[in-house]
Amino acid sequence: MKVKINDTWQAPLYQQFEAPYFRQLTEYVRGRYAATRVYPAPGRIFAAFDACPFDKVKVVIIGQDPYHGPGQANGLCFSVNPGVAIPPSLLNIYKEMADDVGGTIPQSGDLDYLARQGVLLLNATLTVEEHQAGSHQGKGWEQFTDAVIDAVNRGREHVVFLLWGSYAIRKGALIDRSRHLVLTSPHPSPLSAHRGFFGNRHFSQANSYLVANGISPVQWLPS
Repeated sequence: MKVKINDTWQAPLYQQFEAPYFRQLTEYVRGRYAATRVYPAPGRIFAAFDACPFDKVKVVIIGQDPYHGPGQANGLCFSVNPGVAIPPSLLNIYKEMADDVGGTIPQSGDLDYLARQGVLLLNATLTVEEHQAGSHQGKGWEQFTDAVIDAVNRGREHVVFLLWGSYAIRKGALIDRSRHLVLTSPHPSPLSAHRGFFGNRHFSQANSYLVANGISPVQWLPS
């Protein structure tokens, strides 16, 4: 089936788009959009892929669900639309970036500037119903995003995977550590950030690895 996604992802994910589970997932998601309020906006479901082409991926950050509050989710994990208050986990990410690599914490929580640099901001589940966290889990999105991770693992070289929290760490279990850098820590949530997310220095480590492999570093905070 034809999926509206950046052309560079069509070949790596072709088998998924043709699989029965993906057709069922598509029917389910369309039905939920028709019946109730679902986030992100339909045109933003694959925003992470549209902003970060397959051949440009150099960092992958794995989230879990889109934000389920009105106007928050924009299709990039941990990111919110411009003008929306910065969520606590993202604020902690910004704080660690500033402590690690320097820079000023931005006023906006829109992470499109990272996606445009080759950071794939991938949620495990790409849709959610308003005020119902996890409402679209177990419908097929996790199988699809596992395939995305596998495609990057197999088809790209020297990618940095940032896995924060037990859920993301489990999801990245099959990444080939001999070809990629995998960095893990507790989640940036206020509930766990002080148990090892703060001070993990993932952003400087990622850039050191990229530069060592001839890849341009990421500007983690906008100038």
